[in-house]
Amino acid sequence: MDVPPSSETIVPFVTIATHLQGLGLSAPKIYAHDPDQGLAVIEDFGRLTFTQLLAANYSEHALYEQAVDLLAALHEMDEACTIALPTYDMGPLSTELEMFIDWFASIYLQKTQAQAFGDAFMSLWNKALAPVAGIRSALVLRDFHVDNLMILPERTGVSRCGLLDFQDALLGAPAYDLVSLTQDARRHVSPAFEGHLIDYYLAQRPQIERGQFLKEYHLLGAHRATKLVGNFERLSRRDGKHGYLAFLPRVMRLLEAELNAAGLWDILALLNADLPNWKNHAPHSPQG
Repeated sequence: MDVPPSSETIVPFVTIATHLQGLGLSAPKIYAHDPDQGLAVIEDFGRLTFTQLLAANYSEHALYEQAVDLLAALHEMDEACTIALPTYDMGPLSTELEMFIDWFASIYLQKTQAQAFGDAFMSLWNKALAPVAGIRSALVLRDFHVDNLMILPERTGVSRCGLLDFQDALLGAPAYDLVSLTQDARRHVSPAFEGHLIDYYLAQRPQIERGQFLKEYHLLGAHRATKLVGNFERLSRRDGKHGYLAFLPRVMRLLEAELNAAGLWDILALLNADLPNWKNHAPHSPQG
C-alpha cells in the first residue's frame, strides 16, 4: 500500500483495520507500516471482489445477504463504537452537500444565482438532517458497496466477507452503510431486492423500530445521492476521471426517488424551480 504523505495519511486505514480485526471482522492485516513515508505492507485478499463474482453469475442473493449479515453483526457490537472517530454530523454532511452546489448547480446558475440557490438548499437540508446529525450508534464505513467487498473462501461466518476502503469511517447512523450497499451508483439493485435486504437486516435487529429506521434510510439515501451527483461532476471536471459520468443517470433516478420517499418535497421543489433540467442532466463532454 503506497499513499503519498502529501495527499493523505495511512494512519486512519491502519487504525480502523486494526479495530475491525479486533471485532472479528476481515480487514487486511497490517504487517508493517511507515506513516512518514505513506507506506504499508498489508494482507492480500486476492481477487474475488463481489463485483467480479457478480459478473461471473455468482448468486446475487448470497453475496448481498452476506454483506448484510456483516453489517447487522457490526451494528450489534457495542465495542464497534469505542474507536475514537469523528461523528458523521452536520459538518461532514454539509461539506458533502456543498459539492452539489459547487460542481453541479454551478453548471446551470450564474454566481449570484448559485449563491441564492445554495443558501436555500443548505437551509432546507440542515433542517432535514437534524434528526440524524447527532447519531453515533454505528461504525459507518461509508464506502460499503460491492467494489469494496471480497469473498475469502477459507473463512467462515461474517469473517468470510473481506473489507476494503474503510479509511474514511465515522460514527453515525446504522442505515448509512445499508444505503451504500443497496443504492449503488455503479450497479442496479431492483426495488424488490432492496426491500428484501432491508427486511433481512431488520430481522436480525428486532429491537430496531422499523418506521424510524426507514425514515433515516431514505433521508440518508437522498443525502448520499445528492453528494454523489456533485462528487462525480467534481471527479470528472477537476480530476479528469470522466468514467464517473456514466453513473449519473442512475444516481439522478435514485435522488428523485429518495427525495420522494423521505418526504423532502421542499428540496425537490427547489431543484425543479431553480434547476428545471436537473433530472435530464447531460454530462459535459470531456475535452481532449
